[in-house]
Order: sequence, then structure tokens, then C-alpha cells
Amino acid sequence: MRLRRQLLTRNECYITGKTIRPKGVMVHSTGANNPRVARYVPGDDEIGRNTGGNHWNQLRPGGRQVCVHAFVGKFADGQAGVVQTLPWTMRGWHSGSGKKGSAQNTHIGFEICEDGLSDPEYFQAVYREAVELTAMLCEKYSLDPLADGVVICHQEGYRRGIASNHGDVLHWWPKFGKTMDDFRADVAQAMRGEDEVVTYEQWKEYMDRYEKERAALPAPAWASQTGEWERAHRAGITADLSRPQSPATRVEVAAMILRAGK
Repeated sequence: MRLRRQLLTRNECYITGKTIRPKGVMVHSTGANNPRVARYVPGDDEIGRNTGGNHWNQLRPGGRQVCVHAFVGKFADGQAGVVQTLPWTMRGWHSGSGKKGSAQNTHIGFEICEDGLSDPEYFQAVYREAVELTAMLCEKYSLDPLADGVVICHQEGYRRGIASNHGDVLHWWPKFGKTMDDFRADVAQAMRGEDEVVTYEQWKEYMDRYEKERAALPAPAWASQTGEWERAHRAGITADLSRPQSPATRVEVAAMILRAGK
């Protein structure tokens, strides 16, 4: 896990300074198409910098009383990471309340920055960071992620009567075949120090997805600048201009060598 710390000391939640004894972890997602953590924190050279002044290190961001313990999303280099924004034992403002009270009194809450909800690579990256963050917190506070009500998402909190009516993260994760039960199991597995087990069928699915993603990529800049990709096609070396960044099979390589020698 790539964990950095940038506490939101000017947020009203931090200033209020109430504390809790953590009994669980609540997972949220932001509900906005912006995967950059710097959207929500002032940032720095590694995290990226907020240039719009709309971060949460102000009294009431957007006029709302909101604050979470961490954000998971993209850093300046485009890779996923975690930024802690409140002390873990400080009472956050992340779940609202339900008929039976508020998870804010019991649960650490973090947000995963949403993108367009269609990128499997981004999802896998932030999902893994979320697993490792939750595993760390469960170890730190002696929590069992498989126990009832310990690791939940906002929507599950609503169903339990301890959060407002939000759908996160169940509007997003099932698109990529993940449930909260999967998440809890993955957290428990991470706490045991076990590597994720990938079946052969899953591996084939990942490879199919990877090949499709590579096939959809445009030709690299150097090939476009030199014109070599188009010249190879005009010379009959390649059958068409599709799949410029896909791996070539032995048959394709042999055919291209023979065509080039004509």
C-alpha cells in the first residue's frame, strides 16, 4: 500500500476533535468522475496539487459538514495510493445517520475516488489499495473483517440503520465482479499474509481483457511521427492498420518477414 498523510486540519470535523474507539471500517466512493486524490486534498508534488481550491481542507467544503479518514485514488504519477486525512481515532463525518444511530461513532470511513466506472485497470488498482488499507486498520484495532457489521460499505450501513441512504459502493463494484463479501474475504486473506489466488479461468479472463485493451490502443507517438506504421501497411507488410500495439504471433511475424523480403 502506498500511504501518505495530509491531515485536513482546517476542516470543521478536525477542529471539533471528537474521538472514537474504532469498531469497524466503512467503505465509501465519491460519486463524482474524478479519480485524482488531489481533488479532495491540497496535495503536494507526489500526490498532485489541487489547483481549483475545492479541496476539503477548509471549514465546510462546498458548504457541507463532511470529512473522512482517508481517500484512495490516483497520485500525480497516475498510480493508485492512499492519503490519510484524519487521525484514525478521530470521529469522522462520513456516514450521516439512520434509524439506529450513526456509523460515525464506531467506524473509520474512507472514500475511493470514482472514475467513469468503466476502467478495469483503475478499479483493480484502487480495490487493492482499499483491501490493504482495511487490513491494516483491522490489524491495528484488533478487528475481525469477517465478523458481522465490522467491514461494511455506505449502502450496507444504510440497510443497518446507521447511515444515510447512499448506494456506494454497490453501484460500482459489481460491474467488475466484486461484492462486499469478496472484499471482506480479501481483507481477511491480506491479514493472513496470503497472496490472492487466481484460478485458470480467471487468468484467461484477465488475459482476454488485457489483449482487448492492447488492441484498442493507438499507434505510439514515434510510429506516427516517422510514418513507419502506415508505410509498413502500404508496403503490404501488415494486412491492415488495426491492433498497432497488440503482441504478434509467430505466424504473423513469419508472414511479415516474407512480405518484407518481396
